[in-house]
Amino acid sequence: MACISAKGLVKRYGEMTALDGVSFEVACGSAAALLGPNGAGKSTTLKILAGLLKPDGGKAYLGGFEAGSDEAKRISGYLPEDPEPYLALTVRENLEYAAALRGVSDWSWVDELVDVLELRRFLRYRASYISRGIRQRLAIAMALVHKPKVLLLDEPLNYLDIPAQETVVSLLDSLDATMLVSTHILSVAGRLADEVLVISGGRIVWSGALEEVPGAREKGLELAVAELIRGGP
Repeated sequence: MACISAKGLVKRYGEMTALDGVSFEVACGSAAALLGPNGAGKSTTLKILAGLLKPDGGKAYLGGFEAGSDEAKRISGYLPEDPEPYLALTVRENLEYAAALRGVSDWSWVDELVDVLELRRFLRYRASYISRGIRQRLAIAMALVHKPKVLLLDEPLNYLDIPAQETVVSLLDSLDATMLVSTHILSVAGRLADEVLVISGGRIVWSGALEEVPGAREKGLELAVAELIRGGP
């Protein structure tokens, strides 16, 4: 069964077509990476799935619910590419706000996230005073406060140092969630996903496990993926 499904998604910005019939499924309990260069349509796809954009064509579903519906929002967590917590609020206040929005009354899971992501010593700091990397960790915690069954993560390892990256990868691996990760970095896709969806020019040009990329053994994985992207739709 698919917990994330896109069926012929089309999105235009004026005369530019950002998505040109994007279709894919992510099986429940698995993790997929949407891998492609800047401008390929990755963030647009995630925004449609998160209900932040309406497609000009096609449909998207999370857990069987149409993207953007109250039911789909209730079961999903979304991390944008450049998340900005409320800068005038403290780290704790941002977490409390996210928890209240999601109807979370039991703080025990949030408390666990605070410890795992090493946010405790920053709880009293305003978000405007903390570094970009700590804001990224805060944004990840905010996306996870309600233990979502579906996760939509746009470049989740951005701004993180190596120890923080390892912490986040371990945390995501431990979750009982279906995950779609958007990234332009091959190594990130390999670390976080079971399956890769290569997107270029607003279309999915290949999907499968990284070790199955055509030509990877002969040319090397990076070159083989680059050729898929250059070939485009």
